[in-house]
Amino acid sequence: MRLMNALDTTLALLAAAVLGVVAFRMLQLPPILGYLTVGILVGPFGLNVAEDGAVTHELAEFGVVFLMFSIGLEFSLSKLLAMRKDVFGLGLAQVVMTIIVSLLVGWVTATWMPGFFHIGWEGAFALGGALAMSSTAIVSKMLTERLELESQHGRKIISVLLFQDLAVVPLLILVPALATHDGNIVQTLAWASAKAVLVLVILLFVGQKVIRTWFKIVVKRRSQELFMLNLLLITLGAAWLTDKAGLSMALGAFVAGMLISETEYRHQVEEDIKPFRDVLLGLFFITIGMMLNFSVVVGNKWLVLLLFVGPLLLKLVLITGLAKVFGNSTSVSLRTGLALAQAGEFGFVLLNQIGDLHLIDSNLMQVILASMVLSMLASPLILAKSDAIVMKLSANEWMMQSLALTQIAARTMTAKKHVIIAGFGRSGQSLARLLAEEKIAYHALDLDPDRVQEAQIAGDHVSYGDAARRESLMAAGINRAAALVVTYTSTPSALKILHLVTELNPSLPVIVRSHDDTDLDKLKAAGATEVVPELMEGSLMLASHALVLLGVPLRRVVHRVQAARDARYESLRGFFHGVSDATDSPENMQIRLHTVVLSSKSQFVGKLLPELRLSELGVDVQAIRRGKNRVELTNDLILQAADVLVLRGTSEAVARAESRLLK
Repeated sequence: MRLMNALDTTLALLAAAVLGVVAFRMLQLPPILGYLTVGILVGPFGLNVAEDGAVTHELAEFGVVFLMFSIGLEFSLSKLLAMRKDVFGLGLAQVVMTIIVSLLVGWVTATWMPGFFHIGWEGAFALGGALAMSSTAIVSKMLTERLELESQHGRKIISVLLFQDLAVVPLLILVPALATHDGNIVQTLAWASAKAVLVLVILLFVGQKVIRTWFKIVVKRRSQELFMLNLLLITLGAAWLTDKAGLSMALGAFVAGMLISETEYRHQVEEDIKPFRDVLLGLFFITIGMMLNFSVVVGNKWLVLLLFVGPLLLKLVLITGLAKVFGNSTSVSLRTGLALAQAGEFGFVLLNQIGDLHLIDSNLMQVILASMVLSMLASPLILAKSDAIVMKLSANEWMMQSLALTQIAARTMTAKKHVIIAGFGRSGQSLARLLAEEKIAYHALDLDPDRVQEAQIAGDHVSYGDAARRESLMAAGINRAAALVVTYTSTPSALKILHLVTELNPSLPVIVRSHDDTDLDKLKAAGATEVVPELMEGSLMLASHALVLLGVPLRRVVHRVQAARDARYESLRGFFHGVSDATDSPENMQIRLHTVVLSSKSQFVGKLLPELRLSELGVDVQAIRRGKNRVELTNDLILQAADVLVLRGTSEAVARAESRLLK
């Protein structure tokens, strides 16, 4: 069926995008893959739903503009300087070597296989830049979930990804220049560079002063609407300026982001721009999927498979080898290569530019596009199996891990009734100091090698190790320990640790830190002796200081705080939800407060409070306000019309209770 007008096309794309993202979220896969799949299904080579492809394509380009703006916002000179060895060493080498290999492959193909797809050196260069990119969204998400961002390989991976993001800027300038040169490549590149430098000078030196002053004027008006309009004007205005100069719109957006990143409004801007970026970027990936012609892919399935496996293995070997050259161990190098072997979002941006400039054959474009989509689909699986792959490929990985476990065991061999601290960040270090002052033995496990090294030099009892691994806990003497404290806020990791403790030493008390009360019951059910939600403790401390300053006796304040803790924060575990609060879901059923005004027609007017029987629904009445006063909750309290009942329970339970009260 073909839809004829823009509204039909837009609705079809929105519906397909929602369904696709929901499906991929349920499968624990990145939404980017959902957008690509949706594009394949609704595109001209699929169901042919999106008929007005030109308009959709132009709108989707704004997604790239806002993405580059976000990259510019995250650009930090201090961060680059701190990671310069890996960013401008390993990252630069990886991108340059990938482009060189692509040029060599293009030359070999043109020389020895002229009947095969012909690629000029300009196309091979551009294609090398596209293949050099890796997926920042997929890799950073997986590293965060696996608590590996601060590990040795995690830092290498993030450094390379950072350079890849920066490398897109010159590539977006170079590729069009290469495509339009008239034989004098040096002159063409010099002219493109001169224009880029001129525009950058205008934006960076003139724009920096103007933006800071203008933002101050806008902020003083105290209008969120004006702030948002101003933000869109600056982003699109900078993109328009570079576009008129014959450069990429994305370059202007990147520079605008850089300028704003140096102001105090950076974080507010980042939050405001995020909805535009995510929605339009999703549309961009849908248009990428729409480019895929399945008939061409099926007809060249072996070539697709070759271009899927070939670049994957090439990048794995190349990045692993370069990481080794830069002085990393085999296991760290392998993990870095495995994480960065797949294609990335900016690869599609460059591939889209290559297609518009007709630098390579259209059929080859289809094959490369399909292979890049496959590599991104395979990326989560590769990362999930990276430990097992490294164990098999690295001969000394077992020895290194055994050595690390031996070192943990040697340091805790004589320890008895000690405390095992999982995580040695700020909370872990504070706990360690208090334990040391009380002459209580402890040993901490942490995955940040720099932190571990510095702490060991300072005399702290800490080792490099993952507390969520059975071997690490056994080496730390879990059978002889007096307690275990999880000092970081990661429920999945805490649940793994609790499962291992239940298996290895069921009687061991375990104290777990959590962000809020969302997972309190889940952690308790898994075996946590105590769960300390930091938001709840912050609320208690804030309230206790306020009460003392208002003249409430200290003894009474301490009693109230202790009572709240003894009741497992029960009195604090409900709050009135607003628009900004996360909605409840089966995985995240938060306790909430909700007010209900008893109407004169309610069946409970004139009835006693116990007759409500709301406890059957899992709801408590926290308070009742009558007029301007709160009334005492007693069993002989008779309800009246216009009474305001404050209910406490889950969203579903509160909704059922409200329905009963208003009947």
